[in-house]
Amino acid sequence: MKTVLTIAGSDSSGGAGIQADIKTITAHGLYASSAITALTAQNTTGVYGIMEVSPEFLASQLDCIFQDIFPDAVKIGMVSSKPLIEVIAAKLTEYQARHVVVDPVMVSTSGSRLLADDAADTLIGELIPLAEVITPNIPEGEVLCGFSIESEKDMERAAGKIGERTKTAVLLKGGHELNDANDILYQQDRYCWFMGERIDNPNTHGTGCTLSSAIACALASGYSLEDSVKKAKEYISGALRAGLDLGKGSGPLNHMFRMQKNGTGNHV
Repeated sequence: MKTVLTIAGSDSSGGAGIQADIKTITAHGLYASSAITALTAQNTTGVYGIMEVSPEFLASQLDCIFQDIFPDAVKIGMVSSKPLIEVIAAKLTEYQARHVVVDPVMVSTSGSRLLADDAADTLIGELIPLAEVITPNIPEGEVLCGFSIESEKDMERAAGKIGERTKTAVLLKGGHELNDANDILYQQDRYCWFMGERIDNPNTHGTGCTLSSAIACALASGYSLEDSVKKAKEYISGALRAGLDLGKGSGPLNHMFRMQKNGTGNHV
């Protein structure tokens, strides 16, 4: 069985973070392991508390995983401090981790910066270059490229600039502020658009976590990056169409929609 490691924060409501990652990995028929960067007290209405783990404890988690059940792919989500980012970069390098997918959680839905300048610099300079692909949304893309993104032409220019800067593939997601769900993948001077559809479902909590985890699952299973993105977007669309409605705010996706529909697990 292929294995995927998620390195991210815990979401006590189960809709995002490592909980969403583990559900996604399991729904793809793969084995999930996790290294927790922070505990959060949150639900569908907001985040009410964050408690980071120590760099030493994160390093211990990663040693335990890589020395025993070596992952076929690694997904990295919320890491909010420079020391934790440095630990992750060092361990990925030490163990020569493969198929690394980084979801650069830098900006909140409301547009607030989530990372201090030193942490953002470390993320860009030390962690992102280790990734096979990064998956910024529009606000994060604007931070990484340094200009406003207001059109698909802007998305192309931004993805190229970010890719040249970080020396990695970039999947810039258009569903955050633009009036479509089209994403663009830049890799090795090539551009590929993935056309999506707007699904009438306000419950989108954890969508970014889920997409990056689904990409990691497909990469672990041997698919190309382009095919991995295509499969991940199909999975997200299905999870949204399932129409799960939980909580008082923006609720979670139905990560297990395939199992419920077919009665059995559905592999990548």
